Amino acid sequence: MKVEKAPSFDSQKQTEAIQLLTNPQMQSLFQKISGEYLYWDKVKYIVPANIDKQILWQAVKTQRLLSAQYLKFGNYTFRFTITKSMLALLHDFDMNLGGSLGTKSIIPTTDKSYYLISSIMEEAIASSQMEGASTTRRIAKDMLRKKLKPINKSQQMIVNNYETISMISNNKVADFSVKALLDIHRSIATKTLDNSEDEGIFRRNDDIFVVDGITGHVAHTPPSHVDIEAMVLDLCEFANNDDSNNFVHPILKGIIIHFILAYIHPFVDGNGRTARSLFYWYMIKKGYWLTEYLSISRIIYTNKKSYEKSFLYTENDDNDLSYFIQYHLNVMKKAFEELKKFLQRKIDEQQNILQFVGISNINERQRYVLKTISENKHTLFIPKELATQFGISVKSARADLLGLVEKGYLSTTNLNKRAVGYIKSEHFEVLLKEASN
Repeated sequence: MKVEKAPSFDSQKQTEAIQLLTNPQMQSLFQKISGEYLYWDKVKYIVPANIDKQILWQAVKTQRLLSAQYLKFGNYTFRFTITKSMLALLHDFDMNLGGSLGTKSIIPTTDKSYYLISSIMEEAIASSQMEGASTTRRIAKDMLRKKLKPINKSQQMIVNNYETISMISNNKVADFSVKALLDIHRSIATKTLDNSEDEGIFRRNDDIFVVDGITGHVAHTPPSHVDIEAMVLDLCEFANNDDSNNFVHPILKGIIIHFILAYIHPFVDGNGRTARSLFYWYMIKKGYWLTEYLSISRIIYTNKKSYEKSFLYTENDDNDLSYFIQYHLNVMKKAFEELKKFLQRKIDEQQNILQFVGISNINERQRYVLKTISENKHTLFIPKELATQFGISVKSARADLLGLVEKGYLSTTNLNKRAVGYIKSEHFEVLLKEASN
């Protein structure tokens, strides 16, 4: 994928650019460009016929530079500009993704473990698929639920992602450090690299390029390996520093951490998955607990081209991070909308499960088992899968299933010399009918 280079700043056109900026008739156009944070390749097509395209672009750049904030990582300088549309999205996320009373009720307390595990699975699968994992979503979820051993590199990538995100959730209070980053990469990359010695180690040469998978063009040449440690140390300082004099909104900081890690490309492989994991870690660390339930990578995966373009826009416009920030905020908004739809579907399903409410002394998990079997008579449950799905111990899952055996709804079947499965009993329909009367 190639992105056209934007026109360079021309000091001789600055007077005309300022005149455009102060022209009342141009304000609605500038608001549109600012609101969507458009790059040159789109701006040039919406310029009025009587206006010079390059002068308009210079006016846009001037407006952005006047309010830009600057960051330095190693020898590389980046900037970003916060627009009104970004502020509106940040406010919305502050109200909905953090610890406010409103978000406390979006996911019922009793169902949090179930929804969290399902969301982590979705994120692990999508993030791996973005990096080339070819296993289908259905097979991948089945593997994770049953805790099956991965049989190829694609499945190993997904298992690694799942375990890494789970690890991050359990260590969310830790500060960002070089060691923590290397540990995350080691978890992400285990058994998936050509050379196992590269797991959890910064790359030791510059034989690495980010290549467009469709065109084969080099999309990004990362900094030299000799610059990695200094840039990562600056990134650690940026992540851990909460000095109010240099305040950056936590969500913006998480997005910037995502970009900079991907930009540095410190590892021979697994950089994208590591960068997205760091974003989750930072958001959870800063109290945006609902982020754990968002499958951001799944939204990105559905339109990977836009994700890649946001990186290219940033690089082609003198490291202006705002393109990536705007894109990432829009993705978060879509992910939150998808989460609300998902929760509504689950609430509707819970309502359907209430038909089994007449059965005495069973819990919600057991109702789920009965409903699933009533819809598919060939369903087989094993304790380990049920435990993974609901975030409970295998002992509790086995107790749930044995309880339904005692009530006559399920029967046991030997899977091998050690494992036992639970299936629909021959009396299932009769007992269910009696309970509903």
